[in-house]
Amino acid sequence: MDIKEIKSIEDVAAFCKRKGFVFQGSEIYGGLAGFWDYGPLGTVLKNKIKQHWIKYFVQKRDDMVLIDGAIITREDVWKASGHVDSFKDAFSTCTKCKKVIRVDHLIEDQLKIPVEGLPIKELSNIIKKHKLVCTKCKGKLAEPKYFGLMFDVQVGPTNPTKAYLRPETCQTIFTNFKNVVNSSRVKLPFGITQIGKAFRNEIAPRDFLFRAREFEQLEIEYFVHPDKLSEFPYKIPNKSVNVLTAKEQIKKKPKLQKFKFKELFSKNLVKTKWHAYWIYQHYNWFLELGVSEKKLRFREHRPDELSHYSSATFDIEYEFPFGWKELGGNADRSQFDLSQHIKFSKEDLTYFDGEKKVVPAVVAEPSQGVSRAFLAVLLDAFKVDKDRIVLKFKQELAPIEVAVFPLVKKQHRELAREVYEMLREESLAFYDETGSIGKRYRRMDESGCPYCVTIDHDSIKKKDVTIRERDSMKQKRVKIKDLVEYLKD
Repeated sequence: MDIKEIKSIEDVAAFCKRKGFVFQGSEIYGGLAGFWDYGPLGTVLKNKIKQHWIKYFVQKRDDMVLIDGAIITREDVWKASGHVDSFKDAFSTCTKCKKVIRVDHLIEDQLKIPVEGLPIKELSNIIKKHKLVCTKCKGKLAEPKYFGLMFDVQVGPTNPTKAYLRPETCQTIFTNFKNVVNSSRVKLPFGITQIGKAFRNEIAPRDFLFRAREFEQLEIEYFVHPDKLSEFPYKIPNKSVNVLTAKEQIKKKPKLQKFKFKELFSKNLVKTKWHAYWIYQHYNWFLELGVSEKKLRFREHRPDELSHYSSATFDIEYEFPFGWKELGGNADRSQFDLSQHIKFSKEDLTYFDGEKKVVPAVVAEPSQGVSRAFLAVLLDAFKVDKDRIVLKFKQELAPIEVAVFPLVKKQHRELAREVYEMLREESLAFYDETGSIGKRYRRMDESGCPYCVTIDHDSIKKKDVTIRERDSMKQKRVKIKDLVEYLKD
């Protein structure tokens, strides 16, 4: 595929496949919808995004710890959280061609109205009122039914224990709350973050990585003493952001409004300054990844779509070439989850503050899909510069950090290999000796490599190389002995 711009999600998928970022899972056997394999470049970029999360939210803070919970979890956990009873979507089947259609997606695509969270009866009434039909054959749709989204598993050969592949990462944070407090001796307020896989048996996975059945999450639960929610030790930066409020969304022509992050609290869009602060931190993490603030906004959840545990939720959205899409969410979960697990497990998950036991409140839950962050970073870096495509990643995110080329393979290979071996000790280096030097530069531009090092005839005599910088394409001669330090600087 030779594209000069990306207009659709299909363009994104094709580019990711061609460059080795993402492949269709089980592709040689016809594929498996909702499952994706990361290629050589995509795996490095994805891991660097996860490492950046750890650096930003754990390494640079004194109030955050990191855990890694099990993917398969007992059924009891999901009964307590409410997932067993409520984690489901409505679907309908075409009476003619038998195509399975997720009802809320059908309505939103056809009528351009938000219906997330509406009960199945109301969804059915909307379909009948507007005479919606099968998108494939125009056949009549059957009465909608609910479908549970969790993958269930049986653990053990005899008298098996019923369990589930977790549909989200946060519950193992709550079930391990007491273990973390006892082992790490953390004091309120503090947060627990986790990076890991989650699984949802989506009715109709679509839009490439946006709605998959297997995905990875970055998640934080931030705990505060319930009697000290007004005690706030941080400053919220005096920065503004575009917000689509719940009130605006019910209007025929909703408008974005500009709010400073601290105004989210002062204007009662969130319940605590803590929530406003963590909404800002989630936003600023994207800025540090190199995502343009012009392409970011927040959307407040309407009352009819709020999760049962949330008093306020804000989605952070990115303007993709194919429209605004949700990147992640941030909810105020209050005391719901710990209270539920105390009730169902009969275990003491309270926190002793020196005077009494309390159930901490989760004032914020930054919840971020890795693959959605991956796409935002990749597409924000995607630029067309005259006759070349270039991915202008921040240097610390580049899947290839430096490339080494011999100008003439037979004459310059030996020294080029020596330089390559030296550089790979310090960075993610790549060696290429095939094709013209111009084609090799273009391949690295499309991979996001910030520096290319070329060894030529003068390199052998003068012990120096040519460094070509990705964004400006400027070139400079640098002594081989100074090369590592030069690239570091």
